[in-house]
Amino acid sequence: MKKLLTIAIPTYNRAQLLDKQLAWVAQAIAGLESECEIFVSDNCSTDNTQEVIKKWQKNLSHITFKSSRNYENIGVMRNIIHCLKSATTKYVWTIGDDDPIQDKAVAYVINQLKKNEDLSLLFLNFSGRNQITGEPVHPPTIVGNRWFDVDNEDGSGDGKAIFEHCFSKSVGAVIFLTASIYRTELVQRALQIWSEAENNWISLAYLAGYCAANGKIIVTKDIYMECIVGVSYWQKDPQSAILMQYKHLPEVITKLEENGYSKQFYRRMMFQSFKEANLKVFLGALRRWPMFTMKTIVPFLTLVSLSVFDAVPTKEFKMAQTTEPFTQN
Repeated sequence: MKKLLTIAIPTYNRAQLLDKQLAWVAQAIAGLESECEIFVSDNCSTDNTQEVIKKWQKNLSHITFKSSRNYENIGVMRNIIHCLKSATTKYVWTIGDDDPIQDKAVAYVINQLKKNEDLSLLFLNFSGRNQITGEPVHPPTIVGNRWFDVDNEDGSGDGKAIFEHCFSKSVGAVIFLTASIYRTELVQRALQIWSEAENNWISLAYLAGYCAANGKIIVTKDIYMECIVGVSYWQKDPQSAILMQYKHLPEVITKLEENGYSKQFYRRMMFQSFKEANLKVFLGALRRWPMFTMKTIVPFLTLVSLSVFDAVPTKEFKMAQTTEPFTQN
């Protein structure tokens, strides 16, 4: 019988963390083995990652446990997408090898997937913690350390509207890898539509948005995991921050508009991205990498400008529609 869920782990040179995460998986899926598969994608690690995988394949021989090893390091996003493309079950849940997840999460996920056969996306709520200080951390737009500030446990809400709200409140929430469970056929179709998603570091937002637009979405009230902030490689590289803000985010917004989201949503998110741009980061990047920075930001400013010009005639047209025509007696 075809399994319901693939739990996939992309990893690179973090054998100790992978070992710990697989120990969690083994405990969390106890009693649910018939519903789950495990898949590990090793991004050409040079440590003892392969030994860890073989150990757990032996320990979990009663469970379908697949793995692959890339012939070279293909990058973080490509490795994540490889996990998504490799899934053959109805749903796929790709988790970070270092993300703390509560034991109850797997049972909850399986239960929801069974109850909601037409579910397209499940967002597991989470809290944040600073890697260095250990203090709670969350986006300034969120009240309390609960990164999805909506509660849609029954999947009855409008998927697009819920995603738009989550995306506008926190891009970081919708691109947190471990928080998202996708319907496999939808996420794989989304990747076929946009093959360049593997070159965009926030393309997980596009994948979630595509799934949300094509079926039911659940956002949990309870927290099921923790996001350790400050460990991602793009959080340590100033050039990455420029790319994500001025190139990758506009690309995702554009792709969402091309795949069913409204022009109003497109304009709103472009304006929001422009307003939230960090001037200090931009000026610092301009000083250090002037050619790179200008090459990245000019197309973004062009898109914002076009959005402004596009919004004006639309507004005028709506005003004309609602204004009573002048008649002369």
